[in-house]
Amino acid sequence: MLNLVIFGPPGAGKGTQSEKLIAKYNLHHISTGDLFRAHIKNQTELGKEVSQIIADGNLVPDSITIAMLEQELKNNPQAEGFIFDGFPRTVPQAESLDQFLQENNTSISGVIALDVNEDELKQRIAKRQEISGRADDAADKLTKRIEEYFNKTIHVLPYYEAQGKLVKVNGIGEIEEIFANLTAVIDAY
Repeated sequence: MLNLVIFGPPGAGKGTQSEKLIAKYNLHHISTGDLFRAHIKNQTELGKEVSQIIADGNLVPDSITIAMLEQELKNNPQAEGFIFDGFPRTVPQAESLDQFLQENNTSISGVIALDVNEDELKQRIAKRQEISGRADDAADKLTKRIEEYFNKTIHVLPYYEAQGKLVKVNGIGEIEEIFANLTAVIDAY
């Protein structure tokens, strides 16, 4: 089973590249952001709680995120593998994911970090916000999310680096060029 984590700050291109990787490798995409938005849209109890947390520009607590993720994995037993987009964001989440996957006789195959500088991120998010109108792309929320990534989330990378699973890929350039670099890494798995 091929299980990948796509890592990078908001606007790095995780969603765009994940779509292409899913089609090529027949993976099931798990985006915590998409899970959160689905719960919010359906106004579940969890969705209402998550909505306020995201509206404040904060990360959803590990317990909520992990419970949603585990349910998504269990709902897709036929998957040939998973691509995790936007998760894990903390070392405890990474440890919980490793434990859960081990209990299900699988593991993370590799972690790919899309490397994009902050100026490029802001330009991409501004463009995305014009097109999609996503509330989490508003300038004040965006700044908080980028700071959260560089101050907290990025510290997950050494966890995977110590396992020999981390590869950094330049996330700036043409979409197809970045995709080719990603597939070269994944094909090595």
